[in-house]
Amino acid sequence: MTEGKAQILLVDDDRDLLKLISLRLSAAGYAVQTAESGAQALAQLAVARPRVVITDLRMEGMDGMALFDRIHAVMPTLPVIILTAHGTIPDAVTATRRGVFSFLTKPFDGKDLLAQVEQALKFSGGMETAGGVPEAWRAAIVTRSQRMEEVLRQAKLVAGSDASVLIFGESGSGKELLAQAIHLASVRSKGPFMAVNCAAIPEHLLESELFGHAKGAFSGAIYAHRGLFQAAQGGTLFLDEIGDMPLALQAKLLRALQDRSVRPVGSTEMVPIDVRIISATHRDLSESIRVGGFRPDLYYRLNVVSLALPPLSERREDIPLLCAHFVEQLAGRYSKPARTFSPDAMELLVNASWPGNVRQLLNVVEQTVALSTSPVVPASLVQQALHDDNTMMVSLDEARRAFEHDYLVRLLRATEGNVTQAARMAQRNRTEFYKLLQRHDLTPSLFKAEKPEKA
Repeated sequence: MTEGKAQILLVDDDRDLLKLISLRLSAAGYAVQTAESGAQALAQLAVARPRVVITDLRMEGMDGMALFDRIHAVMPTLPVIILTAHGTIPDAVTATRRGVFSFLTKPFDGKDLLAQVEQALKFSGGMETAGGVPEAWRAAIVTRSQRMEEVLRQAKLVAGSDASVLIFGESGSGKELLAQAIHLASVRSKGPFMAVNCAAIPEHLLESELFGHAKGAFSGAIYAHRGLFQAAQGGTLFLDEIGDMPLALQAKLLRALQDRSVRPVGSTEMVPIDVRIISATHRDLSESIRVGGFRPDLYYRLNVVSLALPPLSERREDIPLLCAHFVEQLAGRYSKPARTFSPDAMELLVNASWPGNVRQLLNVVEQTVALSTSPVVPASLVQQALHDDNTMMVSLDEARRAFEHDYLVRLLRATEGNVTQAARMAQRNRTEFYKLLQRHDLTPSLFKAEKPEKA
């Protein structure tokens, strides 16, 4: 059995049949959980994630199709096999059209059930190896969250294709880690994984960084440069914060993806490329398209499959797990024994707002580990770290963006939304100034002073 101890949830209100099927599945090498009703099954799914669900169709209270609908609403890639003594062809057709993996009529051959389970496991994007240890491709992502597990399941499925993936998620939520996981689960895993932050590099340098440049292409180009598309040949190129890419460069990127070739800056030669594109953004790209800040044709090219990472505030059950993971990593760095958090300290961590997501949590844990003089980190240190983290040092790129946003707001307030006047004060032309406003989602009309009503 190549699938090892894959976990299966078996649901049936007939205890004898539940025991019989459970014994058969256990004998075949599966770890089986059982539930005697749909409600019990949902309760188990809230704390554990099986790789396949097998449920009877006719049960008291919630029937098998109602259970499937509840599962499918939050875990659309979890395979569900439905068993029934009342099966008809129309029932099976209806069930499979709604997304049920398979439909078996009792009495069924045990070999048929095992064959269906094995087939379902192949499509389920298996999460764990025998013993519950995460598979290598997703080992860097620490989670027990059902929402994160569903994202990972979808990631494993899409990794099997070469489709472009667009990851949506707040800053610090782990978009690059997810991109790396997709790469490691793909057939390109032996190829390079190259990443670039499109918001951190000025436009003229970003073009060279992506497409390369010829020797002498511009002042300072002493040597020819391959660029990330060529460096990622046979592998994956991750374009982080794609929503911040300048429009002119978006057109060149679209051309490269369509032609599957790039032309280095200052060169007349086209270079064939073979890379998989994964991109990510914290922006609402549909809104950026509406205001003209992002090309719709590039959006559809990149967004073949979209994955949405939940913020840390929506996966709080992961905070103790992440803290333990970070503490273990940091213990070696600071040559200290691994710390634990006091119950009230952990309560503070779990209940914090975490606008900076996992990146901010790491910063807080690192500060408390560095300052802790006892094996147990007290709540006072966590409280101090959370307070200090509100004013923690940010990256140069984040600081520049924050300054630029505040500067533009002050200009628009001073000019009451007059773009011409504001652009003149900023010593920028109107077109460039409008691009700056779009980059920061600022609408000039909101700053126009209201005219006093006539008496």
